Amino acid sequence: MPKLVDHEERRAHIVDALLRAASATGLHAVTMRSVAVEAGVSVRLVQYYFDTKEQLLLATLTRLGERMGERIRDRVRAAGASADPRGIVEAILLEAVPTDEESRTFHLVYTEYAVLSVTDPVLAGQAFRAAPDEMETFLAAQLRAAEQAGRTAPGLDARQEAVLLLAVSAGLGLSVLLGQRPAEEAVAVLHYHLARIFPQP
Repeated sequence: MPKLVDHEERRAHIVDALLRAASATGLHAVTMRSVAVEAGVSVRLVQYYFDTKEQLLLATLTRLGERMGERIRDRVRAAGASADPRGIVEAILLEAVPTDEESRTFHLVYTEYAVLSVTDPVLAGQAFRAAPDEMETFLAAQLRAAEQAGRTAPGLDARQEAVLLLAVSAGLGLSVLLGQRPAEEAVAVLHYHLARIFPQP
């Protein structure tokens, strides 16, 4: 009896191969052929699941967003009972710092997508452009909840702090990718800013 093919598993395998290839050579250098080589399959098989490179790029972008969301949720769950607004904010911000190989790959490739979206009309219209706005809104809501519970510094502007925290975490993540500072130092800077916002134990 012939073995049944898990098409979703094959698609995921090809998407993961693009992530590895982009991490090694840069997103701009990725081709259908280089992805096929990385995945250990034929170019024809890659084209069976993704008619064009654009379709493959968009599928990988979706996977990036999903996986980063999963990692944030894992961090919140790991915090357990301490996952109050501060714990949730901290989990989100720490995920912006590449601390392992998977997060380094994700952040490197995601940054390349963001740069490409400035000039690529296909990527420019994608939903990931709205993700920063959604994250700002979510963080601001967490900060307001902490403020109502008396956990934040007085006079806090939740929206402005959310914007600032996301900008700081993104900049720190990029500085780690560039080798400007180690991940441990970036994490310490984030904790410094969180202590300023959440002075209460």
